[in-house]
Amino acid sequence: MKVYRFLTGPDDASFCHRVTDALNKGWELHGAPSLSFNVAENKMFCGQAVVKTVHGKEYHPDMKLGEQ
Repeated sequence: MKVYRFLTGPDDASFCHRVTDALNKGWELHGAPSLSFNVAENKMFCGQAVVKTVHGKEYHPDMKLGEQ
C-alpha cells in the first residue's frame, strides 16, 4: 500500500526538520515543494508532499499516516 502526506508549516528550520525526519523514516519526496504567503500573519509557508510504500497493511481512513 502507498500512503501520502502533505507536510506544511512556516518557512523556517522547523519545516526543514519535519521533512528531514520524514525522509529518514522512509518517506520520499513527491513533486515540488510549494510556497504561499500568508498576508494576515505576514509569513511565508511551505508545503511538501511525501509518499511511502507500506507492506502488509490495508488502507483505512482512521489510520495515522505519520505513524506508518
